[in-house]
Amino acid sequence: MPQINLTPAQRKDKRSDAHHLDPVVMIGGDGLTPAVVKEVDLALKSHGLIKVRVLGDDRTAREAMLAQLCDELSAAPIQHIGKLLVLWRPVPEKAAADRTDAKPGPRVVKIVKFSKSGNGRPTVTKLKVLGNQRVAQGGELKRAKRRMTSVKKNVAD
Repeated sequence: MPQINLTPAQRKDKRSDAHHLDPVVMIGGDGLTPAVVKEVDLALKSHGLIKVRVLGDDRTAREAMLAQLCDELSAAPIQHIGKLLVLWRPVPEKAAADRTDAKPGPRVVKIVKFSKSGNGRPTVTKLKVLGNQRVAQGGELKRAKRRMTSVKKNVAD
């Protein structure tokens, strides 16, 4: 797989985005093993833009590692500064789960209550409404349906 080619302006943007990142993969004395390549691939899938720290002192070996990682993982080399390598690959889209039996999850509802006099500012509150709740007219949360209880429990009480 060939590496991704970026324009200098795109590379500059990625460098600025990577400035605050910490290295997520470290390459030790064994060099570029298949396990290290797998970890770099997983990090690129989850983050997209990563830093890799190489513990070796040989600059040409680090450049070769950067080129090999970019070729194998179809990533773009962003920067090689010191013992740090910065790689980028677009994060793949996650497959949407097509579940027809799924019920709606919690949602956030904004409730606006106006002041009594009309001159004051309205109060805005955000409430998290669960699947079995509804918002009453006064802005209070109420259960949509009564819970079913056992007949035996009602008799025992």
